[in-house]
Amino acid sequence: MEFDAENSSLNPLFQKIAQVRHHQSRVIDSHITLAHGSGGKAMRDLIEDVFLQQFDNPILAQLEDQATFNLTSLLQQGDRLAFTTDSYVVDPLFFPNSNIGELAVNGTVNDLAVSGAKPLYLSCSVILEEGLPIETLRRIATSMQTAAKKAGVVIVTGDTKVVHRGAVDKLFINTAGIGIIPPGINLSSSKIQQGDVIIINGELGNHGAAILIARGELALETSIESDCQPLNDLISKILAICPHVHAMRDATRGGLATILNEFAIASGVGIRLEDQRIPVKEEVRGICEILGLDPLYLANEGKVVVVVPGEQADLVLSAMRSHPAGKESVIIGEVTLSSPGIVLLKTAFGAERIVDMLVGEQLPRIC
Repeated sequence: MEFDAENSSLNPLFQKIAQVRHHQSRVIDSHITLAHGSGGKAMRDLIEDVFLQQFDNPILAQLEDQATFNLTSLLQQGDRLAFTTDSYVVDPLFFPNSNIGELAVNGTVNDLAVSGAKPLYLSCSVILEEGLPIETLRRIATSMQTAAKKAGVVIVTGDTKVVHRGAVDKLFINTAGIGIIPPGINLSSSKIQQGDVIIINGELGNHGAAILIARGELALETSIESDCQPLNDLISKILAICPHVHAMRDATRGGLATILNEFAIASGVGIRLEDQRIPVKEEVRGICEILGLDPLYLANEGKVVVVVPGEQADLVLSAMRSHPAGKESVIIGEVTLSSPGIVLLKTAFGAERIVDMLVGEQLPRIC
């Protein structure tokens, strides 16, 4: 005979037992062991204690192998689905103003937002090295939930794997995300045309420089912090003012220079920048001069490059400056038909030089 706990008069007792079991399912180890990836009780305890308590929401609470959504409610928000995924292997895990967990959430949110989508749901998969302190993982999970709440997204599914010491460097994270693109929004680098204006929402290179300093390989003391932040609210404000923005991209690996080269090639146009208009913190510029780096190629984690029709530029710029994430927004260049596929930089001396796409890797493992 099967016992129906839902309909039984003893149901409150069974609920109490379940609550006690849930309360007791705390990780007793101080460091990750191979048992935490075995699929058994140790893994269940880790997931419940570290992730479920932080990411708690009705979809995740079902503890299925997938998250399910109501298509009707999604269709009410837009007519297209945006989907993206990214992996994060940054070294060190913690750096000025951010960490790998916040970076993973914001990075995926921003990849969705620059398509014009409203980010909604994220997945979170972690690969853990045997020996990683549980408290480190707990801090990162906490920061992920804080970042998700700030961006207005929900982490609804995930996965955990544990590997032997040395098989991975402490912790790697993969996040995937989905969002909804509203009707009438159609951003594409192939839509860029002559007369468009290029706007960026603030200083370049802060993230790359902050990671470099945090590694402790240079005897330098600076106040440089990562610019890691969600951009979806800023982008939503831009699109509300100007739904006919031609293209957007967040300038992460490869920096501003690589993004603009991709734009020029995709649309067959030329792009002209003015060096004196491009905002770079003096400390970042100084580090680049010491190490022979170019801030145009440094990674950013909170900067969006916006390409808008020239006649809409002042309106968009004003809207961006009214938002906390865009208060330092500036126009840095324009789109021309001369030199198609090439990005040119006008220097302070009036000369022009070609800004090519990044070749090789300036700083590995910056995201």
